[in-house]
Amino acid sequence: MRYTLALLLILLLSPPVQALDGDALLQRIDRNLNPESYESYRKLINIEPDGRSREFVLFTVKKGLDRVASLFLSPASEKGRATLRQGDNMWLYIPGVGRPIRITSLQSVVGGVFNNSDILQLDYAAEYRVEQVEEQDGRYLLHLKARSRAVAYDRIRLWADQERQLPTRIECLTEDGMLIKTIYFKEIKDFGDGIVRPSVIETDSPLFQGYRSVMIFAGIQAREFKDEVFTLPFMSDLDTLR
Repeated sequence: MRYTLALLLILLLSPPVQALDGDALLQRIDRNLNPESYESYRKLINIEPDGRSREFVLFTVKKGLDRVASLFLSPASEKGRATLRQGDNMWLYIPGVGRPIRITSLQSVVGGVFNNSDILQLDYAAEYRVEQVEEQDGRYLLHLKARSRAVAYDRIRLWADQERQLPTRIECLTEDGMLIKTIYFKEIKDFGDGIVRPSVIETDSPLFQGYRSVMIFAGIQAREFKDEVFTLPFMSDLDTLR
């Protein structure tokens, strides 16, 4: 009886446990993964079941939560092409073809398992809200729900390392919970200026058995840009930023 009363007294006098703020956690994960505005160089590799592969090198710039643009540097057949994302809207510029053309998030300008939404990735917090957070053996598991139907994946399960607060794995799901693809974050690298993040991102999909796509970051750094950089007329001038 005395033990029970003592336990009740301890519980009554103990400060309340603060619930984990899932949306604030997701915002920290976003910032640890990328500066809010930055430039990067990365290589995309599409690998087929027979081992054949095709590589692309991209220069990418981002400003704020919802503006991203990329310029193809190689292969020669793609050099000068550019993509632009403003929120849910995306375009592809092809030299000599006139006005940029509209593209969708689920298409892929490079083929492979990464789609345009993956390649022109916004902050996760800009596209998703957190429905639930779990703690599992030194990791967080965030259950995310799309803020609108324009988002590529209706639901996401995001695992993040608790210490670094960086993603380790993401499962992309339909509204009914069917797995579309899994994205793996690997090889933590110090890029300087406080940016320590995965340098390799891989993806596979049960919808494309045997196919893989890999994204390798060669460099990333914080950088500010004028708003005009993220407009249709500037797509042909992205190379001037390098």
